Amino acid sequence: MKNDIHPDYHPVIIQDGNTGNKFLTRSTMTSDRTEQWEDGNEYPLIVVDVTSESHPFWTGAQRLMDTAGRVEKFNQRFGGMARRKKKSAN
Repeated sequence: MKNDIHPDYHPVIIQDGNTGNKFLTRSTMTSDRTEQWEDGNEYPLIVVDVTSESHPFWTGAQRLMDTAGRVEKFNQRFGGMARRKKKSAN
């Protein structure tokens, strides 16, 4: 591995901006804000909008999209024009 070409990979505290939940991980991101962690050490604090604590997919609040209805609506609107164009091009 070459020296002096890789970014600094260091421990950081990630905080969810919605829930306030924090966890310690490693990242190349930096921040002027720091916070003391449970181990007594001080680490850069990075606040993000969404983590697994607040993302709808992980919390179970995800909405299911009605893809079947959307496909039917598309086919009604365009009536399978794409298929006819393909057949006529051959």
